[in-house]
Formats: sequence, structure tokens, C-alpha cells
Amino acid sequence: MNPQAVMTSSQIEQVNEPKVGQQKASIIVKILTVMGMMSLMGGTLTGFMTYINLGLSDTFFADWFSAFALAAVTIMPIGFTLMVVLTKLTEKYLPHTSEKVRNVLIGLTMACLMESGIALSTVINNIGINDMPILLSTWAQTVLAALPVALVMMITVSLTIKPKVEAILKS
Repeated sequence: MNPQAVMTSSQIEQVNEPKVGQQKASIIVKILTVMGMMSLMGGTLTGFMTYINLGLSDTFFADWFSAFALAAVTIMPIGFTLMVVLTKLTEKYLPHTSEKVRNVLIGLTMACLMESGIALSTVINNIGINDMPILLSTWAQTVLAALPVALVMMITVSLTIKPKVEAILKS
């Protein structure tokens, strides 16, 4: 046995102990990771949906930003919570299914749910709630137009980014 490869129990404990300030950095990394993922998804979808609703105009970026801000404080926290719940449910009820298949199922479900919610908040932001038939019609058109974008994004995120985000959040 190589004497240099042997570690005492106190040395092992020292290696496993978190460094001073490491806990705060870990929490900051977790928050930034979630915010980055939410910004990527929400920013892209609200931008696309704002373009669908209003076209490209002088006020496009202001309209997009206000739609993104509304979605960020309403729909996105709900979506993050739903993703956690769906992940736990698929792990519980589909334990023998591969993680990749579970992630695709979660991605498809999240794409439909989040896109519907973000479309609603974007349409409310862009046209208001005064005329309900126009609101519902515009919402339906927005959902249908943005569905391909949402599906591609959510499946891609579920297969690539989500596992990495989960690993960071579990650490």
C-alpha cells in the first residue's frame, strides 16, 4: 500500500467541510442559475410573442421588456415551481423510465403550460383586458404561432440545461 495515498479520518473531514463563504457562493450560484434559465426562456418567448402581437415598431423593446417583466413576476415563478413538482412526480410515477424520456415528457408539458401562461401575460401587457373576445382570440393566435418555438426550446432545455441546473441546485 502506498503510504502517501492513505488519509486519516480528520483529513477526510477537512476535505469534506465547506470552506468559509462557500455556502453563500453556492446560494448565489443557484439563484443566478435559475434566474439565467428563466431569463433565457422567458425573454425569448416574450420577445417572440410581442413581435407576433405588435410587430417591429419604435416601441418594440419597451413593449417586450414590460411583457418580460410581467411574466417574470407572475408566470415564471409558477413555472419554476411546476417544473420541480413535475420532476418529482415523474420520478415517483415513472421510476423505471429513463431520465431522458422523463425529461422529454417534462419538457413537452412545461412547453405547453409555460407558453400558454406567458402568452396570456404578454397579450394582457400588449393589448390589455378591456375586450375579452379580442384578448382570447389574440391569446389563441399567439399560443399557436409560438408553439413550435416553445416546444423546441423546452425540449432542448430539458435535455441539456435542466440536468445541469438540477445538479447545481442539489449541490
